[in-house]
Amino acid sequence: MPFTFKSGNHTKSLKEKDVDLYQLFKTQRPIIGVVHLLPLPTSPRWGGSLKAIIDRAEQEAVALASGGIDGIIVENFFDAPFTKNQVDPAIVSAMTIVVGRIQNLVTVPIGLNVLRNDARSAIAIASCTQAQFIRVNVLTGVMATDQGLIEGEAHQLLRYRRELGCDVKILADVLVKHARPLSSVNLTNAVQDTIERGLADGVILSGWATGNPPNPEDLELASRAAQGTPVFVGSGASWDNIATLMQAADGVIVSSSLKRHGNRDQTIDPIRVSQFVEAARLNFNSNGQTESISSVKLHS
Repeated sequence: MPFTFKSGNHTKSLKEKDVDLYQLFKTQRPIIGVVHLLPLPTSPRWGGSLKAIIDRAEQEAVALASGGIDGIIVENFFDAPFTKNQVDPAIVSAMTIVVGRIQNLVTVPIGLNVLRNDARSAIAIASCTQAQFIRVNVLTGVMATDQGLIEGEAHQLLRYRRELGCDVKILADVLVKHARPLSSVNLTNAVQDTIERGLADGVILSGWATGNPPNPEDLELASRAAQGTPVFVGSGASWDNIATLMQAADGVIVSSSLKRHGNRDQTIDPIRVSQFVEAARLNFNSNGQTESISSVKLHS
């Protein structure tokens, strides 16, 4: 009998790739935290110390994992302004080192997001470090961004994943934040194209910008269109709105609200992590989910 799980008021059958995601995060409703790396080598605000970057990343990863987070995305968030596609090899090298160091400290699944849209480098890092998933801002279609027009390259990414011989999962944004489609786009069609034609393992829906939540009605529409493929909240989640957002979503990616004073430029606050996880789990349980917090073990 196939796994099933509830999303809002409807029950969805888990397809094979969705079962893989369930097995990956050890929970039906994953909470994924983000480690925003300090400016990396060759980025405009690079500070000259890789050690400082590693130290902060390690501290934030431990704070997330010990607070009950189910997965972590490592992201070159402070490298703005971003390159449109391929990043410098020094950034790839630095992120590879950071992921390895984090994996020595925590056991939750690790993912990569190489901004703005270097999915090829992200999956290469993941393959070499045995990280489990990546986030791709534009997998299919064309979006107008502050970096210019970004075209999805699903055809190249999926072939590259096959060449690498890895099973890294692809979580793809639909109508990604800080971007606009070139023409009016039907959300249902965009979600279905990302899954059926882009072969995404999960889709992400965000608000307009970092820290802004998606519209709950859009989440419900995306969830229906996804037909069992997991839909993640990609921005703006907090312990105040998580109950509303998770009525339609299957998981959440969260960062800004977990930082000191809710300021995205600050470091992760362990207390805010625990508060968010508690609020999210209470919501899951109140919706009738048989949800238990996955055990988090820190390496000595």
